[in-house]
Amino acid sequence: MSLRRWLLVLLSFGATTGITAYILWQGFSKPGPHPTLPLWAHGAAFAVVLLEIGTRSIKLHWSAAALHIPLRFMTSLRVCLGGDFAASITPARSGAEPARFLVLAEDGIAPAPSLLILFAELLLETWSLVVLCAVFLFLFRDAGNVLGLMTGMIGGYALLVLTAGTVAYALSRSHANGPPPGWARSLGLHAGRWRAVQRALRSLRTNLAGLRHASLPPMLGAFLASLVHVGLRLAVLPIIALALDPSFSLSSLVLWPLVFLYGGAIAPAPGGGGAVEFGFQYAYADTMSPAVLGGALLWWRFYTFYLYVLLGGLSVGGTVLKALRTQRHGRLHARASKP
Repeated sequence: MSLRRWLLVLLSFGATTGITAYILWQGFSKPGPHPTLPLWAHGAAFAVVLLEIGTRSIKLHWSAAALHIPLRFMTSLRVCLGGDFAASITPARSGAEPARFLVLAEDGIAPAPSLLILFAELLLETWSLVVLCAVFLFLFRDAGNVLGLMTGMIGGYALLVLTAGTVAYALSRSHANGPPPGWARSLGLHAGRWRAVQRALRSLRTNLAGLRHASLPPMLGAFLASLVHVGLRLAVLPIIALALDPSFSLSSLVLWPLVFLYGGAIAPAPGGGGAVEFGFQYAYADTMSPAVLGGALLWWRFYTFYLYVLLGGLSVGGTVLKALRTQRHGRLHARASKP
């Protein structure tokens, strides 16, 4: 990454930690009891993180097995950690897929199977969100505004991805070759840009064709693993908050994190730039005391963000930075080669 990118990462991380510190200071400056997180809650949250990473790795491993692509479990683990680390230090998580792709390539997986594995993983994640949204609509139907926000943001995202995929597949069957049609030219897609679109459409058609030949049992196992790993990520805040105050409503402790974890991915700054912290304070300012709010935010962010950065950096940090440099050099070469 360039010096400017690293400066952006430092500023964004500084904003996230600064806002957290301010919320903590607000809590500790108020009179009254200041509960601390018990040791058993730390152990439970840490165990959930390890289980979530392991389950996500199993999902990737079983997805590859369903597609008849040999993939070692340890490679799946490195792919997950590499994607987590790259997502945390790039705007809008844009570095996650290049890093995951390079980890697969370093293990000897060819580009086409790598893309197929990552495509299947994204599809499973999207359907997992659809299923969980439906389950939460039933379980927490009295949750109020947060339920509507969760449905609109997460359900809308899933619907957008599935709709875009359907439209792209339809285009891939009729416009994967040949000159740009009239509507594409009206959108500014000249011949060069249209060829790039066609390459993406052909890749999509190949990926979907590969999915049609997938083995059903391991693919169902991968889907169940996807549901479990999302559920484990949502279990961290209930563990922390209920350990600090058992009177909290479970629905808000589950639904708001779903919005933060997946809706916060669209934040342009690495790590959210403080957007998640602001959202957390907005969501729980009326239900948590200032002392509890600061502690819950601090430990929830640690176990859902900072710990992933640490584990990913220690395990595959060098590979991720190599992937980001390769991505940047590729863009610079493409710009230099333009007439």
